[in-house]
Amino acid sequence: MSNIIRIKNAQFYAYHGALQEEQNIGGKFEVDVDIHTNFAQAAKTDDLQLTINYHEVYKFLDKIIHSHKYYLIETIAQKIADEVIAYFSGINKIVVRVRKRSVPVGGMLDYVEAEVIKEKNE
Repeated sequence: MSNIIRIKNAQFYAYHGALQEEQNIGGKFEVDVDIHTNFAQAAKTDDLQLTINYHEVYKFLDKIIHSHKYYLIETIAQKIADEVIAYFSGINKIVVRVRKRSVPVGGMLDYVEAEVIKEKNE
């Protein structure tokens, strides 16, 4: 059985970007995480210890986002996927999307997003 726990639009203010101004001024970053796991036993017994604690995942995301300045949202997405799947046992697959809305591209757009899909033991 496969179930999904989704964290949608987790928001962080951080200092990432390819331009020096972005790393000085900072900006808002949004993160989605789809955690593929099996929470059937947790649901059956109503036991948090038998599933992925999304509160702990959020705190882990916050730590990753604020531990280092990155140039690329691609790097942030990859780092989150690698570290979350390694740290939390019971995750079979993870999908991470990192969005940046204020992007200096010289035009108008909603956002730029990088996505990483990673399976356990990849």
